[in-house]
Amino acid sequence: MIGPLLLAAAAFEALALPAAVEIRRIPAEEARQGVAADTRFVYAISNSVIGKYDRRTGRRVARWRDDSNLFVHINSCTLAGSDLVCAASNYPQVPMASSVEWFDTARMDHVGSRSLGPGRGSLTWLEWHDGSWWACFANYDGRGGEAGRNHEWTTLVRYDRNFAEQGAWLFPQGVLERFAPYSASGGAWKGRHLYVTGHDRKEVYVLELPRAGSRLIHLATFAFPSPGQAIQWDRSSGTLWSIDRGRRELVESRAPELQARSDAGVRR
Repeated sequence: MIGPLLLAAAAFEALALPAAVEIRRIPAEEARQGVAADTRFVYAISNSVIGKYDRRTGRRVARWRDDSNLFVHINSCTLAGSDLVCAASNYPQVPMASSVEWFDTARMDHVGSRSLGPGRGSLTWLEWHDGSWWACFANYDGRGGEAGRNHEWTTLVRYDRNFAEQGAWLFPQGVLERFAPYSASGGAWKGRHLYVTGHDRKEVYVLELPRAGSRLIHLATFAFPSPGQAIQWDRSSGTLWSIDRGRRELVESRAPELQARSDAGVRR
């Protein structure tokens, strides 16, 4: 006899959505880790360099470079007001340690830092959503990983504005299998859905918080023009930005719509 929980799990098997549609590409030397976009500019992120590009002309108008050797590995950035807020780590050093770094987008200056130290893993992305900071801590099977933990330890953490922890979730097993041997390189909220990318596969996973328990729900997957890495929603146009690190390009795409089909997740 199949129990109700197994029936529910079968009912929520992840959908295969239509592929995202590429809109345009902007060449950017710094497009190695992530991207963020506001109404006028697109920001290309590398380990210790950030380029600011005019989104109309594609021309670089400003650049920040670390001359202090303090920034080992900026993984991604997100926009919060006029600030670019970035997830940074000491990858591939161990023990893994992470920090949050703030940049003023007008002056392209580094203006603040919050060390998160060692703990859950390597901070690869974070975003302000629903009154909280949401942060992903990656774990790896090989280089950059710590003994006793592999990619299955990748964790989503919810913090308040002062970085006091409010909750934490593991990723779905099927998505973790697609991450292996790496982890979640990008993530961005849109409504109640969390869109996540891995390290190198050209696909995006649509996730949701569970009503109970500590593992995220995998709702859907769709093909994507970019091979993994960080992503960010463009709040002005509704498009999704990513990078093609092999070609050093910023990529703007139109993602498929996911229609609500259940109340399996929890509304925060």
